[in-house]
Amino acid sequence: MHTFYADPALRQRLVEFLGGDTLPHATAVHVTHTDGCLLDRRELRPPAELDWFLERDIDIARSLADSRSYLLHLDMEYVNFESPAEAFVDPERCFALQEPMVKVIESLLLGWGIRPLHLMTGRGHHFMWRIDRDSELACRIRDLCPAPELVRPCLERMPPILTGGIEPRDQEMFAALALVIEFLAHRIKETVAGVCLIPLELTAVQSQREIISLDISEYGDPLHTRVIRLPFSNYRKPWESGLAYEHAIPPFRVIPLHEMDFREALRVRGNEVEVLALARRACVRIPLQEDGTRRLLEDYLASRLRRIHQHFYSDRHDPKARWPETYDRTPLGDFPDDIHDLLAFPNDRLLKPAGLRAVTHCLLDRGWHPRHIAGLVRSKFENPRHGWGVDWNDYEPATRADFYIRLFACLRLTGLDASVKSHRAYD
Repeated sequence: MHTFYADPALRQRLVEFLGGDTLPHATAVHVTHTDGCLLDRRELRPPAELDWFLERDIDIARSLADSRSYLLHLDMEYVNFESPAEAFVDPERCFALQEPMVKVIESLLLGWGIRPLHLMTGRGHHFMWRIDRDSELACRIRDLCPAPELVRPCLERMPPILTGGIEPRDQEMFAALALVIEFLAHRIKETVAGVCLIPLELTAVQSQREIISLDISEYGDPLHTRVIRLPFSNYRKPWESGLAYEHAIPPFRVIPLHEMDFREALRVRGNEVEVLALARRACVRIPLQEDGTRRLLEDYLASRLRRIHQHFYSDRHDPKARWPETYDRTPLGDFPDDIHDLLAFPNDRLLKPAGLRAVTHCLLDRGWHPRHIAGLVRSKFENPRHGWGVDWNDYEPATRADFYIRLFACLRLTGLDASVKSHRAYD
């Protein structure tokens, strides 16, 4: 094993991030390999097998699913569509661009009384906290689950190794938390307006050459497919993509922002001696934050976004048996050429946020109910003749379609999408 991981303090930090004091008592449902790869069922292992990953000195992630808690997670990062290596070539500039948004996130969370664990990743930041799985608060949030009929397909797609580790109520909770996290993302986007040099988008949707992505897209897939990087582990994405070899990017690790600013953290993360010293003084246990999360929930329930969510789920997708006479007969010739082509030849443009946003805007303008826009997208995802590269045995097309169309419809209807005029129908 790499001597770095043999350090007792470092190993204890890894274990506490997995939710326990010892590996046998860790509460993460699984650990796995990450960094730009889709779910690989062969590399899902119980936390007790953490050493399998440490011995290979690869990147490591834990499941978002947990046997004791529900985790809430925000992922923010710099994205450059023309120069993907920019965050690694000039990290000081890219993290400086994010700093106003970091301050907004910290201020908003503190206003609710939420003190998250804050990690620095290769291109941005993770903020995370938890609530007790069996708490009254968890029950209240779970009751908001917008489409319980979509839970069973998610569970049916779950790898056998996870059977018993994730229950129907956990998937329901994940779907409900998505609504609350979307509200939080809206508040962040509202608040950063005017203080950012480049746009903040709620996924990696291309609006100009470079953006900051507040990427909440993990809530558009089944719970068992989503993971979070382990602090103090390798960040291998530039090597997996080949960018590191093109640009001579030095190795570095994910670290907590503990008693340092981002410039100091950029220096520390590439020095193993200093990373080990940080591990001896920086706890990375995911904090329990129920009182603050309860206040966040109350604000969501009183919000305009809550009313738009209720409108979204006031209708359902057409039954699959009716698609040949409903969604499959959508008159594409009535749409602009770009939307016609996108829906006629959706792979892979309908997998990209920009394509999904364009379809959402076009069909909203034509009076479609947003849930039926999601139904149309779902019908494309479930049509095998389009040759999707996504394995829909792992991911869930209805859940993903609902998430993205709801996201872009709500940004449009609240006036937060700067690319369109505000729509005030739900005031």
